[in-house]
Amino acid sequence: MSNSIYPWQQDAWRQLQQLRARMPHAILFHGAAGIGKSDFIERFAQGLLCEAVLPDGHACGQCVSCGWFSQQNHPDYRRVRPEALEDEPAADGEEGGDAEAKKSAKSSKAPSKEIKIEQIRNLADFMNISTHRQGLRVVVLYPAEALNMPASNALLKTLEEPPPGTVFLLASNSLDRLLPTILSRCRKFALPMPSHAQALAWLQAQGVADADSWLREQGGSPLAALAQAETGNRDDMDTLLQLLARPSVEGALKTAEKLQKVALAAQVSWMQRWLYDMFSYKLAGNIRYYPRYRKELAGLADRIHVSRLLAALKAANERRATADHPLSPKLFIEDMLLDYAACCA
Repeated sequence: MSNSIYPWQQDAWRQLQQLRARMPHAILFHGAAGIGKSDFIERFAQGLLCEAVLPDGHACGQCVSCGWFSQQNHPDYRRVRPEALEDEPAADGEEGGDAEAKKSAKSSKAPSKEIKIEQIRNLADFMNISTHRQGLRVVVLYPAEALNMPASNALLKTLEEPPPGTVFLLASNSLDRLLPTILSRCRKFALPMPSHAQALAWLQAQGVADADSWLREQGGSPLAALAQAETGNRDDMDTLLQLLARPSVEGALKTAEKLQKVALAAQVSWMQRWLYDMFSYKLAGNIRYYPRYRKELAGLADRIHVSRLLAALKAANERRATADHPLSPKLFIEDMLLDYAACCA
C-alpha cells in the first residue's frame, strides 16, 4: 500500500500523529462521504502496525508487518464492514477486504448492508490472544452507521472494557446515526472536506474530463466524483433532472417507468440537491450542484414560494430515510415526482 494520502489530508495527518504518544483505545474519524476517510484510517492502521515507522508516521512499506498488511493477511489486524462492501468499492473510495470476509460475502445470496452482531462477536478470539509481533492489535470499522442495533450494543461493551493493546479505528459519514454511548467512548477526529480548488486539481490530475461538473454534482466530494466520472455517463441522472427542470404529471409517470431499476437512494440524493439549488438561488442567487441547469433552476425558483420549497425539501429528507426499503421502486419514484410536480404547479 502506498504511503501517500490525499492532498487535503496532510494537515489532519500531522495532527493525528500527536495522539500516538498517548493512543486512545478508540478513535472515530468523521466527515463527509467521498473524501477518503477509510483510505486515511487504513494508512494510519498500517503505520500503527509497522515495525519501522517513518518519522512522519507513515509505514515503512518494507518490514514483515507491512508485507502482511499489503497482502491483507496481517494477524494483528481486522477490518469490519458490511458484506455488501466486500466485493465492490466502498462509498468512501477504497476497495478490497481480507480473504475470509470476501469469501463470506460471496457465499451470501444477498450481501448485507449492515454490520451484524456476529461480526463483532467474531473479534473476541482475535482480541483474547497475544499479538504476533509484540505490537498493537488494530480493528478498523466502517461505516460505523452501518452497525445494526445488536452489533452497536456488542461493540459498546467492548469499548467500555477495551482489551489491552487494542486500538479501534472507526469512520462515519454521519455522527447523528450513531449511539451517543458509542460516541462518548471514542476520541472524535474530524477529517476535512477539501476546498473546491484542491478537489478540482486532484480530479484533473487523475485525468477526469469535465471535472468541475462532476465535482459539483457530488457536492464537492472528490472520490465520489471520480467514481461517477469513471462510469462515463450521466444518463440516469439527466433523465431525472430533465423532468425536474420541466415538471409534469405525464413526465413524472414516464420518468418513474424509466428509472425504476436505478438506485432509489441516488435518485433521492439528486432530488435533494436540485431542491437545495432552487432554494439557494431563491435566497441568494447561488447554484452549487447543477450550474449547467442554471436557467431552468432560476425560472422555477422565481415562481415557487419559499414555503413550498421548504416542504419539498422536508419530504425529500423523509424519503431518503426509506429509500433502501421501498415496497415498490416504481411507486416510490412516481410518488416523489408527482409531489414535486404539484409543488411546482
